[in-house]
Amino acid sequence: MTKSYFDAVDSHQLQHDFPLGVDFINGIAAASRDQIRAVQEQRFKQVVARAWQIPFYQRLWGNVGLQPGDIAGLVDIGKIPVFDKADLMASIEMAPPLGDFHGLDTAPDIRPIVHTTSGTTGAPQTLIYGPRSREIQNLMLARIYRLQGLGDSDVVHSVYGFGMINGGHYIREAILHWTKAIFLPAGTGNETPSVQQIALMARFGVTWILGFADYLKRLAAVAAEQGLTIGEDIAPRAISCHLGLEDRDALSALWGGAAVHDWYGVGDTGLIAGEGPDHDGLYVMEDAHYLEILDIDEQRPVAAGESGDMVTTVLFKDDLYPIIRFNTHDLSRYRLGQSSLGLSFERIDGFLGRSDNMVKLKGINIFPQAFAPILEEEPTFTGEFICRAWRDPSGREGMTVDVECGCPDDPQLIDRFQRLLQDRIGIGVDVVLRPQGALAPETGIESRQKPIRLIDLR
Repeated sequence: MTKSYFDAVDSHQLQHDFPLGVDFINGIAAASRDQIRAVQEQRFKQVVARAWQIPFYQRLWGNVGLQPGDIAGLVDIGKIPVFDKADLMASIEMAPPLGDFHGLDTAPDIRPIVHTTSGTTGAPQTLIYGPRSREIQNLMLARIYRLQGLGDSDVVHSVYGFGMINGGHYIREAILHWTKAIFLPAGTGNETPSVQQIALMARFGVTWILGFADYLKRLAAVAAEQGLTIGEDIAPRAISCHLGLEDRDALSALWGGAAVHDWYGVGDTGLIAGEGPDHDGLYVMEDAHYLEILDIDEQRPVAAGESGDMVTTVLFKDDLYPIIRFNTHDLSRYRLGQSSLGLSFERIDGFLGRSDNMVKLKGINIFPQAFAPILEEEPTFTGEFICRAWRDPSGREGMTVDVECGCPDDPQLIDRFQRLLQDRIGIGVDVVLRPQGALAPETGIESRQKPIRLIDLR
């Protein structure tokens, strides 16, 4: 008989295995490196055993000659091939609509939770969760929110979208299931218009805002357009978002000096790492993830402090669909030195770009996401841009960057933006100035959680 969601989840056991709050700080986060490794080893063996029951892994691992028993522990993880979204999409095409990675055939008593990705980097991918692993994902996100300072009396406004994508549902579940804060599920600008979102923030006295930095900048501009003063009419004390390469100080200033916290995760895995109140890198939740930083081309571990693809093994997904050596194609690097909070977990710098959204021009790797903090150095920049890679009939390649600014008719600004970009990225690009709001139809800033920043016309 298929279990209901709550029959499949033992909340007390989850909190014992994956503690929150003070229990987290005084427990696994303070453990020795040997103790953390022992927890990882035990959980890794469980997910490997589960993976051998899944046709996707039987095929993927069998293709390189692996057999059950070849993977004794994390020391053998390098024997396991890395996979990514392309492999999952091929699986879905081969066995629609869920592919052969879902694990339902060998877990008939589990009712799956099904979402999809947003399709930012291609066709939407099916996401499948078992109740237990889904709830651990929720708990992990709440763990970070609480580490960052979210309290029982906070009023939380979320701009993560709903629909088939995972984001809004996931954030809602994390707040409602594992905190005592009041939650306002506003969603994207398409779901709750930006003007209405600002009105809700003022009306309910919002103290925390959750979302992506790009849209939060847009909301700050809307507040000004509506004659509201941030810091008075709307006075959040904190923002927790996917900050990436965005300027933390600039986003804080837009929201009245609110503390800005970063966290990182993807739809398949849930939260992988998040900042604490020290803003000293993102703590990898090592009791839940074994995170590798691998060279983009050779898929080998990079040297300490070097950047590469984040490849994660989720140590709690042994109920339905296991995730072992999933290449997110998001770039980061491990930080060196000790945590200023005294926590034992390793730290990363957070999101540094996407290796599969990289453009190579004149021998230089260009990451469009990296343009935002560069453009913010020019005061007239209003926050939106889009890059267009092109090739002319002669075969010459280049890039044009459309930039929204407050003075789109000032020709001197073009030179300033071009010099700024050339100085920082190392090659010349063309710049086109656009008025504020002109790029919204192309970037999808009002409708997408992750705006489009690159159009490759080649």
